[in-house]
Amino acid sequence: MRHFGHIPAAVRTGLFHQEPAEFTSDSPARTLAVALGATLYSPATRPRLADAVRKQAGRGVVSMVLCLEDSISDAEVEAGEANLVRHFADLAAGTAAAPGADLSAGTVTDADTATDLSETAMDLPLLFIRVREPHQITDLVDRLGASVRLLSGFVLPKFTESRGHAFLEALTQAERTTGRRLFAMPVLESPELLHLETRAETLAGIASITDKYRDRVLAVRLGVTDFCSAYGLRRSPDMTAYDIKIVANVIADVVNVLGRSDGTGFTVTGPVWEYFRPGERMFKPQLRRSPFLEGRAEDLRTALIEHDLDGLLREIELDRANGLLGKTCIHPTHVVPVHALSVVSHEEWSDAQDILRPDRDGGGVLRSAYTNKMNEVKPHRAWAERTLLRAEVFGVAKEDVGFVDLLTAGLAG
Repeated sequence: MRHFGHIPAAVRTGLFHQEPAEFTSDSPARTLAVALGATLYSPATRPRLADAVRKQAGRGVVSMVLCLEDSISDAEVEAGEANLVRHFADLAAGTAAAPGADLSAGTVTDADTATDLSETAMDLPLLFIRVREPHQITDLVDRLGASVRLLSGFVLPKFTESRGHAFLEALTQAERTTGRRLFAMPVLESPELLHLETRAETLAGIASITDKYRDRVLAVRLGVTDFCSAYGLRRSPDMTAYDIKIVANVIADVVNVLGRSDGTGFTVTGPVWEYFRPGERMFKPQLRRSPFLEGRAEDLRTALIEHDLDGLLREIELDRANGLLGKTCIHPTHVVPVHALSVVSHEEWSDAQDILRPDRDGGGVLRSAYTNKMNEVKPHRAWAERTLLRAEVFGVAKEDVGFVDLLTAGLAG
């Protein structure tokens, strides 16, 4: 699979100075952690779950979480588990939807579309299951049987040191049982992490347990909705997570402890954006007009504003500025904006290449090739290394290509 693999090759050639590289579920963990991109969540109870996975793969989704936790009720867990097992078998068999089948987010209307779905099934996203309790990990891998080969790992909710130990031991046992690599993605969302008097101790404990199981932890996810819930808060579509100061402070502390670039840190992913329906706006739209002034781009700007995605775009930029990469998504319309803003600009790539040139190992300061900034070799080295890793999986845009071009191409598919 590859990012922007759902758009025609000729279109990619016109957009990218360096195209996104292909990767598989067997790629190095460091690559996969960056490649997660927009991780789309779906309730495990969806009646046509396998078809939905195939359809989203065809739209450019490269990672999905099939959720048995907060997205379904307590009474639905048993049915959700059975549904997962059934649809994993469907996916493993490469079974396409029958002509005329309803796919919730769209409809298959003819045999050609069904054939397309079958072809897409050969290139499925990285699939993770969000469980509630540790015992579900070992139980599910047993029940999945041969179709467990499609599973990349588990998402571990309300993760703390005490809860994490049992989850990660269950994952270790599941790896032994299946003989394959399985990753964990802990979700940090507990009140102990939010409350000031317990935050430092809780973070230290999480750092300790994740370091112990470092080879199994792919990325750390943030449960900002739960953070807000602890104080009866909910951000509006005109505000980002960083406008809610109590949430912003927690994000900063998580990155401080778990996002370090000295080899002890992990990829920390951005929080969910909750909005996807039009509604009455209180504040002025945040999208500047200037990037959208050519051709049909103004229509795209209007559509993004109407669907409350201008706030999402701003939050993605703030995520990266604050050390986060990738994002939890609960609606397919969020995926392309996340990926478009993850592409490395030609200017970023040029700066990173200059900083990492072998003849500059001794340090020093140089003017950027774009002659608009200072590149200081030693302080900017970690940024440059991280940028080139992102460039590997998301590609480098051509000099005259901006995020509007990438958005438009990604949405056109």
